Amino acid sequence: MMEYALFAIFDVPVAGAYHLVLGIAGVLNPALAIVLFTIGVRLLLHPLARAAARGERARAGLAPKVRALQEKYGKNRERLQRELAALHRAEGTSMFAGCLPVLVQIPFFIVMYRMFSVPVAAGEPNALLARTLFGTPLGAHASLSPVFFGLVAALAVVAWCSARLMKRTAGPEIPGANLLRLLPYGSALAALVIPLAAGIYLLTTTAWATAERAYLRRA
Repeated sequence: MMEYALFAIFDVPVAGAYHLVLGIAGVLNPALAIVLFTIGVRLLLHPLARAAARGERARAGLAPKVRALQEKYGKNRERLQRELAALHRAEGTSMFAGCLPVLVQIPFFIVMYRMFSVPVAAGEPNALLARTLFGTPLGAHASLSPVFFGLVAALAVVAWCSARLMKRTAGPEIPGANLLRLLPYGSALAALVIPLAAGIYLLTTTAWATAERAYLRRA
């Protein structure tokens, strides 16, 4: 009951997204409709990504001061965190600016997941669940289908690229920086438990985010 109440707030956006994707799927391949929907979401989030990139460049410029604080307060973790926070406030930046686009994207992923996992959407039987990609229903979960093997493999490649990029861009002053670089691989694991359609969304959005991060890093 509590779970239903928690996700009930997404019923309206799920209905809107359902009709939008269903309309696109009536003209194009349903999987392509998911990709186009995802690209639309990422374009909406692009201003936040640019802001995050500016924050990362600002943190990179603070690296010498950060190292000085680490040398001075390295044995006192609480004092070090306070001094780092004060430094970022004084410079008008944040240690966690890069997390904002990810957090904002979560509601979109929830909408996409529910759209392809609930039997009833917008008050009618979910017609999208019956659509297929190379013979595999978009509402299906992980199986021995080559489609799922390809999806997981593609997500693993994107995760590897993302982790390498994060290693070059994430500063050591970020708490748990090493753990953050492992998070992209979670997308490949998630594909094993989510519907195929949600996996296509996940692949598209992580590939976009990685390419966007690389582009903004050079811009």
